[in-house]
Amino acid sequence: MLTVHVAHEKHRPLLFRLARNLTMPAPCTICQHPAREAINQDLVSGIAFRVVAERYSVSKAAVYRHNQGHLSKPIFRAQNLQDLHDADDLLAKVATLEADAKRLQGLAEDAGDLKSALQAIRELVRIVELQAKLVGDIESSPTVNILVTAEWTALRAVILQALLPYPEARTAVSAALVQRNSNGASGNPR
Repeated sequence: MLTVHVAHEKHRPLLFRLARNLTMPAPCTICQHPAREAINQDLVSGIAFRVVAERYSVSKAAVYRHNQGHLSKPIFRAQNLQDLHDADDLLAKVATLEADAKRLQGLAEDAGDLKSALQAIRELVRIVELQAKLVGDIESSPTVNILVTAEWTALRAVILQALLPYPEARTAVSAALVQRNSNGASGNPR
């Protein structure tokens, strides 16, 4: 045991804090866990800390500390690379389908089978649309026009009602709303 003599009593608390920081931290329970690789894979896959903790009978705090301090960035980079590879595979499969549809369209046209050629063209359109969605050129989430919703109509009425005591402000807000509506939902405010 190390014995330290303090020259002045006022330095004793500081010395004790320093000595406490010199002790070795407790080993990571996740790093020593027999299922460490599986735990790492679950964490990289984005499974919630709580679920991982329950699955492997460890504390949520231990999972969090391990994720923050011991799960290396290269593991996450490798997961991202795998995701990119999977996306490339998917695009390659779609490209193969496109080539097949073009080949079948050509065969149908050469045989004079216009019905089959038209079906091949329809498939090509669907394939091109799928490719555009995969690369993000087409947004597949629905668009909501709030100007036609009952909530917006009610809110607009409340705003205009609240502005009744202020006729100039009410006129200005009303004109701005009319102008905004005529510009469309995606129009610029000015």
